[in-house]
Amino acid sequence: MDNRNLKKDLEHIDSILKEKGISRRDAMKMLGLSTAGLAVGSTSLDATTTLNASDAKGEVLIVGGGLSGMSTAARLKSSASGINITVVEPEAASVSYQPGQTLVGAGLWDKKDIFYKRDDFVPDGVKVIKEKVMKFDPQKNTATTDKGTELKYDAMIVTAGVKLNYGAIVGLEAAGEAYSSGDNKALVGELNAKGVSSVYTADGAEATWKNMQAFIAKAKAGQKVSGVFTHPNTPIKCGGAPKKIMYLTNERLKEQGARENADLHFYPNGGGMFGIKDYHTAIVKQFEREKFNWSYKHNLVEIANGEAIFDNHGLVKGKFDPDLDEYEMIQTHKRVVKKFDFIHVTPPMKAPDEIGNSVIGSAKGWVPVNKETLQHAKFENVFSLGDIAAIPMGKTGGSVRKQYKVAVSNVVSYLEKGSIPKTNAKYDGYTVCPLITSIGTVMLAEFNWASKKPGSGQNAATAGFLDPTQERYIWWLLKFYLLKPMTVYGMLSGRA
Repeated sequence: MDNRNLKKDLEHIDSILKEKGISRRDAMKMLGLSTAGLAVGSTSLDATTTLNASDAKGEVLIVGGGLSGMSTAARLKSSASGINITVVEPEAASVSYQPGQTLVGAGLWDKKDIFYKRDDFVPDGVKVIKEKVMKFDPQKNTATTDKGTELKYDAMIVTAGVKLNYGAIVGLEAAGEAYSSGDNKALVGELNAKGVSSVYTADGAEATWKNMQAFIAKAKAGQKVSGVFTHPNTPIKCGGAPKKIMYLTNERLKEQGARENADLHFYPNGGGMFGIKDYHTAIVKQFEREKFNWSYKHNLVEIANGEAIFDNHGLVKGKFDPDLDEYEMIQTHKRVVKKFDFIHVTPPMKAPDEIGNSVIGSAKGWVPVNKETLQHAKFENVFSLGDIAAIPMGKTGGSVRKQYKVAVSNVVSYLEKGSIPKTNAKYDGYTVCPLITSIGTVMLAEFNWASKKPGSGQNAATAGFLDPTQERYIWWLLKFYLLKPMTVYGMLSGRA
């Protein structure tokens, strides 16, 4: 990969598209990225989205200044200059490019390649308070920070993201909870002490590459080694990451001629590889081709002395109930122990307690919203999007790219009219996950909830163009070169 450069790769993209009779610009439109024209060899973006200026006025409070929050602030300011916007975000590096952490974990990027400062992306006229909201009073339309600052609002948008709950795993209690962004060296120290790698923080991704190299060195020296990869029993951000790091470990082993000495085993909590049958089938075929092992319905519950302990759960038939004409289903649990030389742990994830357990939270911790309008289920002037929102679809940057436009449109309508017209913007569940399957290929999984099959999402990248279940170099180019600048300079400007 080192011999490739952006200009040559874009030329290669153009040649592939030319065979299909399509331009790069049209390809970007199919990707839903028509608002961002990437100049060869640069990160300049040309906005083609026309925002309708609104005369809406009011105070809008955005809780959380990561990708979701700062993108929303930028677009909201462009949509209605009369709105006063306050973002509450304590972390200086909150807008760092988290999708790149998998590439850092495989030694393809450096940590500095994904580091961005929040303050470099604050729109003119937007106020940032470097504190943390701890209390909510939606009856009085106020929120209070950890430093006692009380903030009033006419509309509030909650975009606070999720916390990584490593402490829920026995043996990792000292690791506790953490956010993906920020200084997580202490967390990584606790994980390393137990032989655990995890790409869900930038520091963790950097440590993962070091640990992976040691693992590969053992295999190259002729040792038979075991690599374990987990997927927990909670919703997680970037559901493809647990598999991506496994595919990349596989590639790095191949490069060193050491693959035959390594057992790579995936342990997902669920009963399949993907929630959509066609993608599940494609991934199983990839696993078979690469000689991976996998065990469904295994939830990691403990790490101890170089062993991963799983709860292998399932259901079996019990007694037959003639009145209901059905069998009683009994939950089963079996303790499974697996020794490892390298383990990548995807931690359980949760909403921050101060939000999940608050009056604007829910029994499951997430912020309950209408899945289409992103308006709170109880409080009409509260909205939420991104990882913290209780939306029945993947927690990805691709989802946010659709959601924040809907949220802005509906917040503006609410401030203008006091309600959201039925004809207003609706989120259709569009989600995209570039699943890295090797150094040079990606399967671009995308879908929405209205039509859950490949290539069927609105603005689908692959609709009528390429089979999305196939791994392709063109999608690798998108993932490796284009998505970061389009995200950082497109979404964070409110345009992409």
